[in-house]
Order: sequence, then C-alpha cells, then structure tokens
Amino acid sequence: MTEITDFDALREAMAENSGQPEGPARNARAEELLTAAERLNVPLAVIEALGHQLKVYNYSSEKGKMFVPFARLLRMWDERPEDFDEYETHSLHWVFKWVSAGMLDQPHVPLASIEKWLGEMEHRYRLAGHSERAVRSAEHSVAAHVGDVTRAERAYAAWLAADRDSMADCHACELHGQGWWQAEQGRDAHALELWGPVLEGEYTCAHEPHTALASSLVPLLRLGREEEARANHLRGFRLVRAMESMRGAYAEHVEFCALTGNEARGLELLAERPAYFTDDGHPQSKLDFMSVVALLMDRLTGLGLGDRQVPGPAGREWTARELAAHAREVALALAARFDERNGTTHVSERARARMARQPLVERLPLGVRSVRPAPPPAPAAPAVPVTGQPDLPALLAEARRLSDTLRPGAVEAWAAAAAAAEGSELDPRDRAEMADHEAMSLGPEGTGLFERAAGLYAEAGDPGEALAARARGAYVRALAGDVDGAVSAVTGPYDEVLALYAADGTGIRQTASVVMSRARILTRRAHGAEGDQAALAEAEAAVREVLALVEGRTGEDVRLAARVAEARAMLGELAGLAGDLERAAELFARGAAAFVAAGLPWFAVEYEARLASLAHHLGDMAEAERALRAALEHGGTQLEAPGRAQLHLQLAEVVGGRGEVVDAARHALEAAHWADEAGESATLGAWARQQLGGFLLRQGRWAEAAEVLESALPDLTAETHGDGAVVQTQWWLGDCLSELGEHRAAAERRLQAAEIARHWPEQHDHATLAHLAGESLGQAGLAAEADQAYARAGGLWRELGNTHGLIRSLRARAWLALRAEDGLGEARGLMADAVRECEAARETTTDEESRQQLVAELGHTHRQFGDLLADSASEDAEGAPAREVFEEALAQVVRSAEVFASLGDGALHSRTGAELTAGRLEADLGRPAEAVARARAVLAAYEGHGISETGDGEGEAVRARRAEAEQLLRLLAERPD
Repeated sequence: MTEITDFDALREAMAENSGQPEGPARNARAEELLTAAERLNVPLAVIEALGHQLKVYNYSSEKGKMFVPFARLLRMWDERPEDFDEYETHSLHWVFKWVSAGMLDQPHVPLASIEKWLGEMEHRYRLAGHSERAVRSAEHSVAAHVGDVTRAERAYAAWLAADRDSMADCHACELHGQGWWQAEQGRDAHALELWGPVLEGEYTCAHEPHTALASSLVPLLRLGREEEARANHLRGFRLVRAMESMRGAYAEHVEFCALTGNEARGLELLAERPAYFTDDGHPQSKLDFMSVVALLMDRLTGLGLGDRQVPGPAGREWTARELAAHAREVALALAARFDERNGTTHVSERARARMARQPLVERLPLGVRSVRPAPPPAPAAPAVPVTGQPDLPALLAEARRLSDTLRPGAVEAWAAAAAAAEGSELDPRDRAEMADHEAMSLGPEGTGLFERAAGLYAEAGDPGEALAARARGAYVRALAGDVDGAVSAVTGPYDEVLALYAADGTGIRQTASVVMSRARILTRRAHGAEGDQAALAEAEAAVREVLALVEGRTGEDVRLAARVAEARAMLGELAGLAGDLERAAELFARGAAAFVAAGLPWFAVEYEARLASLAHHLGDMAEAERALRAALEHGGTQLEAPGRAQLHLQLAEVVGGRGEVVDAARHALEAAHWADEAGESATLGAWARQQLGGFLLRQGRWAEAAEVLESALPDLTAETHGDGAVVQTQWWLGDCLSELGEHRAAAERRLQAAEIARHWPEQHDHATLAHLAGESLGQAGLAAEADQAYARAGGLWRELGNTHGLIRSLRARAWLALRAEDGLGEARGLMADAVRECEAARETTTDEESRQQLVAELGHTHRQFGDLLADSASEDAEGAPAREVFEEALAQVVRSAEVFASLGDGALHSRTGAELTAGRLEADLGRPAEAVARARAVLAAYEGHGISETGDGEGEAVRARRAEAEQLLRLLAERPD
C-alpha cells in the first residue's frame, strides 16, 4: 500500500476507498486514512478524513461507529470553525441527520439523549440560517419510533410545511420517508402515490429507489397490485443484493417471499447473506431481519417442513422449526431493549405483528427459478374409519355417476369404492366395473385386468360390455407397441359385437365402444405405416364407421357424444398423416367444438393444442392463438402442470410474434411457473425464462429481465436447448447489463456469447457480439481490451464484406486510441483508414441505395474525424500547435458538410449539424464573419420548415438546429472585436 505523504494523495486514496464495496474492509481502510491524515498536520485533512469515515460507517452495518468521529468533528468546529471550508461546513451540518437517526437505531442510547440531540440540531441549524425542515423530519422519526402517533403526525405536517433548503434530505429520501409513514398508518394508496416519482426514477440517490422498492412490496400486495409487486421485487433485490448496509430493505424482500408462496426463494436470499444473522452494528435492521426470518420459518413449519434444514447463523445446522424459535427470541429481545429505552411497547408490538403476518397471495410466480418446497406426504388414512364402515352404496353410486358422464376423477372414485369394499360381498357387475377402471388406471399394464373385467361383465349378464372390455384390452396392447397383436385381438370382439347388436343383444353404447377401440388401433397402425395408403384408408373407414353408428343417435348420452367428437378429431389426425393439413385443422376444430358442446371441454384440450400447432405451421397465427387460449380455458383445473406450461409457452411465442410483448411476458411467466411445478425447471422452465427475459427486455424492463435471464442461464445447455438459445440469452443479458450501467459484466456476457458464435458457419453474430463487447469494455474503462474486441470485430466485418461495421469499428478504435498517452497519431491513422475504406466501398458498389448509405457513412466519418481532432487540440500529444489541429478539424467537418450536401434534403439535419460545428471552430480560430455566415446559412436552410406541434422527431430536430444557430449568433455578437 502506497504511503500517503501529502493532502492530494490522501484525497485520492479516500476517493478510491469510496468506490469500494460497502463493508468492514472499507471501514478499516477509512480508519487507516484518518491516521495518515493526522500525520500530515493539516487540520482540513483531518476534517475530510473524519467526514470520509462518517460516510463509510453510515453506509455499512457498523453505523454505531459514527458517534465518535462526529463528536470529534463537532468539537473541532466549536474550537476552530475557520479550519472548515465551505463543503465541510455543509457536510458537518448534514451529518447531524445521520447521527440523529443512528442514535434512534441504537437501544443503548437513552431517549433523553436523543431528545437533547434533537434540540442541539435545531439550535445549530437556526444559528446557521437553515430551515427547520430537516429538524421536523428528525422529530417525526423519533415520534414514529416510540409510537407517539399524535406527535408524529404533528411533526409530519411541520416537516412538509417548512421550506426545503440545502439541509433537507434529497427528494428521493424525503418521499420514501413520507410514504413509509403513510403505509404505517394503513394508507397504502397514498404511500404509493408519494413513492411514484422515486419508483419511476425521477428522483434517485445512493439508497433510492432501493429502499422505496423494498418498502412498496407489502402495500402493493395489500392493494392487489401483484404484477407491480413482482416487478419491484426483481428490480429492488438486484439493487440491494450487494449493499451490506441495506439489511432492512433486504429483510423486506425476504418478507415478500414469505407472503407470496415463494418460500424457497426466501431461503435462497437468506443463504446469500449469512452475516446478516449475527451483525450487531445496527440493532434496528437486525430486529427487522430476524423478525422476517421468524416469519419465513413459521411459514415453512406450517407447510409441514419444520424439520427441513435451512440457512442460519454460522456454527451449527438449523431446521426451520429451530431457526423460527431462535429468530423470534432474538427479535423480541432486541425489541424489548428498544421498548425499555423508549418507555413504550410499540417496537415489540410491531415485531410481533410482523412475525404473525399471513400470506397475502397463495402463489405469486416471479419468473426466476424457485420451486415451492413440497410438504412431506401425509400419512395414509386407515381403510376403515374409527366411526364405522364407509357408505359403500354411496361410493358406488358416485363412481358410477362420474364414469357414466365422463367426469374427471372417475377412476379415483372407483378405486375408493374398491378399497371400501374389501371383505364385502359384491355382485359381479360392481366387481366388473371396479376391475375395468383399475385396468384403465394401469395403462399398458392393465391387459390382464381387462380380461378379468370381461369375464365379470359376462357373469353379470352383459355380453356387450364384456366385448367392450376385451376391446379396451386390445387397445392397451397397441399403446404398449404391439399394434399387430392388438389388431388381431380386437377382430373377434368387433365381429361378435356387430352380430350381437344386429340381434338386439346389446346396446349402441357397448357397440360404439368396441368399434371405437378398433378405430383407435387401426389409426395407431396408420401412424406406424407412414405413407401406406391402404392402412390410412382402412383406419379412415373404421373411424367413419363410428360416426355412421352413433351420429344423430346420441340423445342425452354423454358417452356417445364423446364418440362423435373423438371420431371427428381422429379423422383430422388421419388427414394430417395424409398430408392434408388444412383439412386436418378443420377436423380438429370440429372435434374440439363437439367435445365442448357435449359439456366435456377438458377432452377438447388435446385437439386444440394440435390445431394450434397446425395453424402455426400453416401461418395462421390468429387461429393458433385462438386454439391455445381455448385449450387453456377448457383445460381448467384438470390441465396438468406440464401441459399448462407448454400451452402458455406456445401462446407467449404467438402473442410475442405480433408484438404484444406485455401479454407475451405474462404467458411466459405462467409457463415458467408451471414448468417449475411440473419438476421441469431445467428443461421447459429454462426455455420459458429465456423467453420471459426477452419479452421483459423488449419492454425496457432491464433489471427484471436481467434477473430472469441470469436465473435461466445455469439451466440452458447446448445439448438440451441448442447453443443458439445460450448465445441469445447471453446477448440479451449483455444488453440489459449495459442499460443498467454494469458495463464490465455486460462485456463478459457478450464475450462469452461471441466465443460460442465463433464456431458457427455464419459469422455475422460473432462480429456483432465482438463489436458490442468492445462498446462495453470501453465504457468500463478497459481501453486495451476494448481495442482488441473492436479489432476482432473489424476483421470479421471485413471478411463478411460489411463495410459499415468495419468503418464503425475503426472509428471506435480511434476514439479509444485518443485516450492513451501520445495516442493522437494512432487515432488520426485509424480515422483516416475509416475514410479510405468508406471511399473505396462507395466507388465499387453498383447498387444506388447502398452507395447512398455509404456516402452518408462517409459524411459521419469526416464529422467524427473533425470532432476527434478538436477534442485532442488542448492536449496534443505530438506537440503540434493547437491552431493547426483546429484547422485540420475544421477541414474534416467542412468536408462532412459537403458530403451530406450531396445527399440533398434527406441529410439536411446532418449537414446543418456539421455546418454549425464548423462555425464554432471558425469562431475559435478568430474568423467571426465565416462563423456568422454558417449560422445564417443554417437558419436559411430551415426557412419554410414548420415545427410540428405534436413534438415529433422531425419538429424537434428543426427546433434544435435553429436554437443552435441562434445561440451561435448571440455568442458571436457578444464577443468583443
């Protein structure tokens, strides 16, 4: 570590330390710097070092350390105020507020001392001529903390009534404090109204909108504004995650998870910050944190997960139940200390109320991967309740009702009846139906049971149903892969049932069941015999036989209506196999509609999903969207999680394709949630999150998109999802991070994506990503690495024949070169290369539109060349007189104006912009007449150009150019001759 020997070195070291992450290391360095300042024997150096120490303590978990350096500063002020410059005088009075708040958060500081300090603050502010606004704000904090609502409301009103001056908190902090009080009093809507300008980014500071986003979560949930709460959680947590001093805000995000069915994410948040369990430097935030830990652990225990291992204080393993008790004990002990100091019970009451909160939303999907913890399986209920035998006749009646009307749960109802019937005497019909439905539940393994059911139906005197059971057994063989065996097995029952039906020996329902089983089997054979027209024809004939038998004769029989609907859909299936996709789509639609008309909408889902895929393939996006929405509606609660996830994801793709990104994001969010519920987080869930991130990005919701994309990346693999999906996710994430100002991280993502794209046959994406990485590296201050990335991109652009990309990479490298010591020569050379490349491409292109674009690119290059030279003139590394560099810059800008002039009115704004830059350079070179002429020429160029009252881009450009020209004329007129 370099020894600090002068004041400048001290200031540089303090500035460097200010940029370090919050925490004990930064605080320790501030203490070292104070020691170094004391050795300099310069009073202002000590004052600034004490101020630096106060700042880092305030923005850390060691806020309690502020009091000693502040007391020393105050003593120095009282003894020698002349040692303080204007900035440090302001800072001393400003820090009064920090210290007041800091005392309130430390229960060992007596309330009388805090009140005395508040009076001292008021006295000193009055002496310094400051408004009482900050004093009344501090008084409100004291009153609110102890629960004195009357005094708090009075101080609140006085706070708002006092004038804002240089001692008032920034707008963002004031609005957060005001909104917090409104929310505390149950006025959630008013709180959110106050927070609005902060949440929207109109007012910001070091800790805002971080705290406002966290504070808004519960009020938004209470108001039912769940979408906003979700967004604020994703945005806000990203901001507080790395800030050690924000334990209280962090706690609010944990609380949000506990109240929205996101317990697993809450555990992840706790695991990220183990020190928060034990840091004692700020008791108030520890109380907040431990209160929500108890809340979350109680929630897990209530879900049956009390024995689950959870993250907790270091040194031992914790179960949720154990941590709940520990956190509650710590929180209530801290609250008791505050209440003892305050002489009230307010803090304990608040803590208990917070720990007792109940979920406000059963399950609020967030889009990031976090599967809800599953409770342990409930113990099996005894077969026979203690109170006596189950009502078997009622169970049989309910099972028969459900199966006769094709209601969901029929198989389960028969299983319940069978369990209740153990040891009871049943007639053959009951035993037949039990065996039949048990066989249905077993799928391909139920063949033997179908035969048993057939025997029991025959014993019960129902030969038609016996044949139907045998036919169902044959179909199960087809499902297991033995299609030929199934065809053979169904032939006998088919022939027998037709004969039986003709002799009035059975009904249409039993006959239709056998005929449908045969049609299903032949349809499966047609699938396996691709292109076999005979197989297709036989299957179609079998399906039409179902329709001929049943259509028009269904009456009130739901089963028969279902046969008609299924037959229509099967014809669609066969039409698809034959290549007639339009006919297939029509028949799927008819089949689905028939199921809905029969009161069986859940059976329509499969065919609506197939219809959606066909419509998508045929380019009929409207029909695809209609079918997908219908499938989701008709599936209702019967739709299982994997199917629901698939439908939502397909709908997101279709809706997003027509630009409805808000609706598309909603469906992608649902897809991610249901994929997690289905246990498919790493496969289907990753796809959904990737799409959701893209849709959020398209809305400009950068922080939310980044959180979602970062959550998706670990699960996205080239093997499962394709390397294109990985590259696209990295690309989108890089764009988000760039917008958020996280340029180094953005560069890393873009370089990772470029490395994958480097191996692709087509290299345009590789070039683009390398170029974008160069932008991010440059913005991150990594000039050498940025130059390498731009050079890589430039080589690729040259190979691709993309002159525009090549020129832009050369210009970017020129600007980077200018930053380096003695870099003007290299920068000038790179700009000259860009000009030559552009001129050469312009001369060789044969396409007029391309030539015009290259001419415009040449104009921009000359303009940037001139700007670069003008920027370098004050620090010319080659030692050339500044005037010569300005002359060279002027020549480039004039050339730019001439090039744009050759393009006519289409480049008017670019030409006039270059003319005005040339005018300013001429003014700097002492040529006012030429500068005036250029400004007047610009005004003349816009004569007759009306300024749109709608504020469109064209009108704004005209207004801006006129204003620049008039300003230049005024400046020239004010200059002495």
